[in-house]
Amino acid sequence: MATSSDTKIYPLCIAVLTISDTRDHETDSSGAFLAKALTDQGHHLHDLRIVRDDVYQIRAVLSDWIANPNIQAIITNGGTGFSSRDSTPEAVSPLFDKNIEGFGELFRQFSFKEIGSSTLQSRSVAGIANNTIIFSLPGSTAACATGWNHIISEQLDSTFQPCNFIAHLRDKG
Repeated sequence: MATSSDTKIYPLCIAVLTISDTRDHETDSSGAFLAKALTDQGHHLHDLRIVRDDVYQIRAVLSDWIANPNIQAIITNGGTGFSSRDSTPEAVSPLFDKNIEGFGELFRQFSFKEIGSSTLQSRSVAGIANNTIIFSLPGSTAACATGWNHIISEQLDSTFQPCNFIAHLRDKG
């Protein structure tokens, strides 16, 4: 990761949403991983919540967070597959003001190296809503680690060059 000594580092306020019909706070290893990873990088965890895989419950939580002026980023995990209950892309995408078209493709590129063609079953998406960035990852802890370590951590790092998403987010200071 390239850094510049005159570049200000901005810790962000980030919310994590686990989307699952079966997990609770004791069994949510993916949400726990993301919470630890973002705080280890110096960001602030605003909230770690679990919601059932239901389009309207997902949208309700995300809409509240998108409207909250203190939250600059949201990371969801779960609900990106093809089962009848997987509805994260359908819930999240209509909330975007702008899609981040390359996120899903880049995630699947990194994931392919780890799980081969099974990565086709990930419908990861990302976008910006009300100057809040939203990344939606699969529910496995390994997939969350792939997304965080290879893409999200750099894009939420104000010192990452040649560019990152910090300038596109709501007030950081």
